[in-house]
Amino acid sequence: MILERFYPKEWVESTYGIDWESWRRRGIVGVIFDIDNTLVPHDAPADDQARALFERLHRLGMNTCLLSNNKEPRVASFGREVNSPYIFKSGKPSVKNYRKAMEWMGTTPKNTLFVGDQLFTDVYGANRAGIYGILVKPINPKEEIQIVIKRYLEAVVLYFYRRKPPVKRPTEKNG
Repeated sequence: MILERFYPKEWVESTYGIDWESWRRRGIVGVIFDIDNTLVPHDAPADDQARALFERLHRLGMNTCLLSNNKEPRVASFGREVNSPYIFKSGKPSVKNYRKAMEWMGTTPKNTLFVGDQLFTDVYGANRAGIYGILVKPINPKEEIQIVIKRYLEAVVLYFYRRKPPVKRPTEKNG
């Protein structure tokens, strides 16, 4: 089906519920993140939860990279706060900067995850780059108008995604 190119490998409630230790045990050594509505509400600075997540990932020996279509001041500021390299104005869903992020982290599609909140940029780009893409629910429903419009189209894709047979992979902590 044509819509499958937009399907995430997994769809979870929150970035902060992912069992990162489990992914590390399975050989994941790099994580590429979208920022807005994936880690914090749109245009919000890094908060304690985001800083703690990146510290946790780095303690696990995982590399990180931020990949955002936003402008440099926004992305650079966030990157400094979480101690992570970043790519701004990334052109998602183009695969060019997904590959650049992996090159910077010293990873491959097989040992890298991508986490983002949008199907047509984040997940589609990860799929095109051969990276395991995890879709998270947006943190804040208040979004820019162009994203609101895309959410209606995403709803159609996610309707069909929910109807496909599930694949069992434990990525969220129980309870």
